Amino acid sequence: MSDLSTATTPAGTATAVAHPNIALVKYWGKSDATVNLPETGSLSLTLDVFPTTTTVTLDDDLTADTLELDGAPAHGTPLDRVRRFLDLVRERAGRSTHARVVSRNTVPTGAGLASSASGFAALAAAASAAYGLPTDAVSLSRLARRGSGSASRSILPGLAAWHEGDDTSSYAVPVTGPAVAMVVATVDAGPKAVSSREAMRRSADTSPYYPAWVTSTRETLVAALAACEAGDFTALGRITETNAMRMHAAIQACDPPVRYLAPTSVRLFDRIAELRGDGIDVWGTADAGPNVVAVCRPGDAQRVADALADLAPVTVAHAGPGVRLVAGPTA
Repeated sequence: MSDLSTATTPAGTATAVAHPNIALVKYWGKSDATVNLPETGSLSLTLDVFPTTTTVTLDDDLTADTLELDGAPAHGTPLDRVRRFLDLVRERAGRSTHARVVSRNTVPTGAGLASSASGFAALAAAASAAYGLPTDAVSLSRLARRGSGSASRSILPGLAAWHEGDDTSSYAVPVTGPAVAMVVATVDAGPKAVSSREAMRRSADTSPYYPAWVTSTRETLVAALAACEAGDFTALGRITETNAMRMHAAIQACDPPVRYLAPTSVRLFDRIAELRGDGIDVWGTADAGPNVVAVCRPGDAQRVADALADLAPVTVAHAGPGVRLVAGPTA
């Protein structure tokens, strides 16, 4: 992704569009919660569906930042997270002006479909442009990470790896690999009872499986990147499904337990295994929520979607673009 600074709208206003990503090797656990550093690296695919569009407008008359989310004023945690993020932007820009933020999601918010990834990627780009910060991919990935760790990957198109490191060196980089499609089965579009942040903290603090999750995921990322380099879709798919099951095992072992996968989620994983038995190269994954994603070759995507559609509403997705600034206000 090239520098975005030339795409800004009038001075002090910028609109950005970003897409969610689905992790093939999961991010689950922080080494430093203050600056959102991951305990392990991760690998994801930015999708071409479910975009978030965010406009940031600086306003000298405001005494505090405001947030409109999906057509309604936002309060509580969503507004608090945006305000903390904009405080960081202002600190880096040497500015004090507050902003009006208008954001519209087309992915269900808080349902385990990476709405925070697309949301903070779009906010990072729009806020950086509006406040005059750098808008190159590395700078935006570092910044987006501070709002939501997975947002660091939505800055980039297609396959992206987010590596461990410190506040300077932990950002996402592009990865070349086999062509991948995803069929998103939306089991429940509603918000989760336990947020990813809380479940992640609980996993690290109480799950006896968490230390093994960390060591195995570091090994898994090495294997996944090798599969990408070799263009080996089947190996990447197997790694993806195994890594997802390990993450959910660690989550379910929390005290008190967190169970994101619903009965329909399990049926979807069973159906994916049946399709694999029928000769289709398809594998399952699920982020922190009940929704299941079938990972397949692009030529098999519609067949897979047709096979899952009786269990849950499905959306076919392919590799999508990185974050971009667009002219004009949020539609």
